[in-house]
Amino acid sequence: MTDVTENRPRWHGVLERIAEARRGDSSESLAAVFMLGATVLALAWANSPWGATYDAFWHTHLAISFGGMSIDLDLQHWVNDGLMALFFFVVGLEVKREFALGELRDRSKAAVPLTAAVAGLALPAVLFLLLNPSGPEAAAWGVVISTDTAFLLGALAVIGPGRAERLRIFLLTLAVADDIGALAIIALVYTDELNIVPLLVAVAGLLLIWQLRRLRVWRGGGYLVVSVVTWVALYESGVHATLAGVLIALLLPVYPPKRKEVERAAALARAFRQSPNPEYARSARLGLERAVSVNERLMRLWQPYSAFIIVPVFALANAGVPLTAETLRTAATSPLTWGIVIGLVAGKFVGITGATAILHRLRPGSLAPGLTMPQIAGGAALSGIGFTISLFIVDLALDDDALADQARVGVLAASLIALGLGALVFRAGRSSLPEEPSRDLLRPVDVHRDHVRGPVDAPLTIVEYGDFECPFCGKATGNIRQVREHFGDEMRYVFRHFPLEEFHPHARDAAEVAEAAARQGRFWEVHDRFFANADALEHEDLLRYCEELGLDVDRIEEDLRDGGPHNHVADDEIDAGSSDLPGTPTFYLAAGDAVPQRHLGPYDAKTLIAELERMRAEAAVADDEAADAAGVSDPGDVVDPR
Repeated sequence: MTDVTENRPRWHGVLERIAEARRGDSSESLAAVFMLGATVLALAWANSPWGATYDAFWHTHLAISFGGMSIDLDLQHWVNDGLMALFFFVVGLEVKREFALGELRDRSKAAVPLTAAVAGLALPAVLFLLLNPSGPEAAAWGVVISTDTAFLLGALAVIGPGRAERLRIFLLTLAVADDIGALAIIALVYTDELNIVPLLVAVAGLLLIWQLRRLRVWRGGGYLVVSVVTWVALYESGVHATLAGVLIALLLPVYPPKRKEVERAAALARAFRQSPNPEYARSARLGLERAVSVNERLMRLWQPYSAFIIVPVFALANAGVPLTAETLRTAATSPLTWGIVIGLVAGKFVGITGATAILHRLRPGSLAPGLTMPQIAGGAALSGIGFTISLFIVDLALDDDALADQARVGVLAASLIALGLGALVFRAGRSSLPEEPSRDLLRPVDVHRDHVRGPVDAPLTIVEYGDFECPFCGKATGNIRQVREHFGDEMRYVFRHFPLEEFHPHARDAAEVAEAAARQGRFWEVHDRFFANADALEHEDLLRYCEELGLDVDRIEEDLRDGGPHNHVADDEIDAGSSDLPGTPTFYLAAGDAVPQRHLGPYDAKTLIAELERMRAEAAVADDEAADAAGVSDPGDVVDPR
């Protein structure tokens, strides 16, 4: 668990390039393909004429001794207890990052997926225990609680709907909460006995890691040594050793890069450029590493290994079930097998969909914009793919080989059924969608969230999705100024972000700095200054403009580091992508209480004014007709619905 990047294998670069594939969520798809391939290979090996060698190989013992202490495990348990500690370490890093900077940072946004995750943990366990209330089979109830995140996201990328970023974020948040619940259950339920002295050593190791963090030790060597000792101690204590990975990951710091560290790294890189030598090269490399948090460096280092080596090796070691006629016949009538299938498939589907629907009904608007119940139902169906942690808990819960094989058959069957169910639900959802994307504004104007220029209750509304580096958006600001002058206090103007980084490399940084400035109540001043200097938006330029406007630049840097501005811009960008916006600027117009509609065609001031006048006239006619229908003789007596 070190962050040392030098001298690592050359093929790590191949894994990184695979993991960095972005479009179409191909990274998740490839990870799922690797895991599926390993599963198929395990099944083929176990059911081939050489099937006996499968068990013989994975039950080969390997002992590591140090002085009077020795750990003697077969290869399968070295994978399950050793390699999987690294898998859970990466899971822990992701959990920590989500709580510090991601979706779980905003508890209000995370409320729905967290509630759905709890229901998706509880209902499967209840259904399983209804079929297996007692006996050794009952101990396997933990098999049905967890969703395989890699398979889930891979399947979503392949069979899910287009423009499903909101659904992906929902499911990722749910899966993180799901992982937390599964890890807690492994720690509390599947620990047979405790040895106090090794447990105290493990606790001391964790405290030492926490102290290293307090001392701001950022190199990985010290963490690595203490982590190995902690893993061994936890293994000897009786607590499952994989939990060491999670606990260590949760202690490591995560934060956005500090500006001073970035500038220091840049200075060291310039020094190396001016005088290339090994000492300057080492200093520049260390400066770059120090500028990034330990969490993110370790995640970048270990995530490719976890996705493309560790998890596939785990599948190869655990999915090899001999699918003989006797095994399948026994599984077909086994309450254990059916409990797993019903728990994962029906429990996840009903629990997640039902909890989300109930919360959505109780709290209208609790779902993210563009996220629909048919999409939730499709994601809930795919959540029944409980492969990795399910097989992991099979190994913990069942000592009887025959029962373990029945459970593995159940996990494999449930995963296939969940995949097919998800495909059917998504197909049904797509068939109910209109052929053309809606022109309605996806996220309603929220005066507490949005940046509004003009009276917040003005009867006319313009919403713009723009990009500070876009020359067309810069020209459009003049058009909007004319429209505002024409309508005065009758119009409100809302600006949202849609940074097109592919064409405008500084647009996202400018948007995030503007959001940080908004925390000081100065968004519109910064907005105008950035558009006036759209050809000079380097980070130093952005901060200089803020300083010239009298903003607290140090506070802007701190606000940028806490992730809030980034998340705000990302939300706007996802809304724009989900609405299939063609580019920037894009305008939505509305009069009265009508939902703003996307404006098609020219956006010069004359055209926008004419369109708003037309909408206002139509709204007035609609008000008159409503007054006539209500039997009110004087339209002025009609109460304004706003």
